[in-house]
Amino acid sequence: MSASITAAYLTRFRTVAADSAELLPLTGAQRRFALTRRLDPQGRPDVVPLFFGYPHGTVDTARLRRAAVRLAGRHPALRGSLAALRGTPVLRLGDPSADVREIPVPPGGTAEDALRHALLAWPAAGPPLRLLLARGTAPDEELLAVALDHAACDEQSLGTVTAELAELYAADRPDGPTPAAGLAAYREAVELQLAAEVRASSPAAFAHWGARLGRLAGDGAAPPPGRAAGPPDTGMLTRRLPAATGAARGAVFPALLDAVSAAAGRLPGAGAANGAALGYPWGGRPPGAPAALGCFLNTLVHPAAASPADLDGLSASWWDDLDHADTPFDEVVHAARSAGSRWSGALDGLLTFEDLHRRPPLVLGGTPGRETHLAGRPLTAPFAVSASHGEDLLVRFAWDRTRSTDDAAHGAFDALLGTLRHHLAAAPDATAPGRAA
Repeated sequence: MSASITAAYLTRFRTVAADSAELLPLTGAQRRFALTRRLDPQGRPDVVPLFFGYPHGTVDTARLRRAAVRLAGRHPALRGSLAALRGTPVLRLGDPSADVREIPVPPGGTAEDALRHALLAWPAAGPPLRLLLARGTAPDEELLAVALDHAACDEQSLGTVTAELAELYAADRPDGPTPAAGLAAYREAVELQLAAEVRASSPAAFAHWGARLGRLAGDGAAPPPGRAAGPPDTGMLTRRLPAATGAARGAVFPALLDAVSAAAGRLPGAGAANGAALGYPWGGRPPGAPAALGCFLNTLVHPAAASPADLDGLSASWWDDLDHADTPFDEVVHAARSAGSRWSGALDGLLTFEDLHRRPPLVLGGTPGRETHLAGRPLTAPFAVSASHGEDLLVRFAWDRTRSTDDAAHGAFDALLGTLRHHLAAAPDATAPGRAA
């Protein structure tokens, strides 16, 4: 087997960067986001927003702006921008900045609509951290979007952002690590991540992913021909389930994988049920790496099953996948195609999972924000499932209406919930490894 994709990338980076202090290599996840942005017809980045409601008049935008700029000064990922140098993707560092502004709400409109439109118009050029405040027509609440370019954050980073933003807003004075100290920690974390990715691009990992994904059907997730540009036409369904407790907590993620497979089988726009590629982010900082804010996840791929899975068997396969979780996505696609799949790397469905106990609330002016969720955001797959596990298990199901009808989506959501309830009721004795991002 020839040198891995990551090893070849590092060789090119070292050639073009020439020890430049302002240029840093990209992790495998960042390279994937850079490619996705380049292939998007509108050049849009993948944006991760959190939404918090506060009593009207709580948020001081000038104070918030000072806190956000100081936060960006602590973390290189928040003052970097994706660039290409002689065809090689890099992270170019700049001065600390953040986009903090109030979004006007037009007459008859809502704060939710105003923020949704602002996020859809997010320009690729600009700081990775943007805080948008909308004071709606309702006199008792204002809505704040904390939005980050996904190339600069993962789940662990979201907790860092909410904790430090609250701290800096409360103190309202310069403090914290110097940019130089933050840069050393970030560079070390990225170098350790890339070393882990090189090790995970082994012949054994190549064989594992080839065997797992060699039967993927192909391009079920390709956009419909002639699709018009403009705001996405997406729907969303939500359901709150009781939080899993005891042994059942370890079964939540594999149960979700099978539930999402069941949903894929009910959506004609999500590809063939027996061959659909379901992606989920997973990962954390490499052992011994500093807890630097950034994007240190990987997108793993789960082949959807055509019929309900035995949870014990599915969990065993999932554990095997996690043994190869550091293999970069581009290497995984190469392995699948070498094993005979026609899969392009497009995903038929997405699953994200967040443990809310790992993310503190965003407290501004002594008031914890009420977290909420907005529908109508663009999707990079025919459907996406998001699960948040805290005081309960919140399941959100979003779908692209240009690919699936509302009736099909409701049927898919019913199949998802039925499968999930069935597995969690069994409460197998398992403990979930790793960290979902």
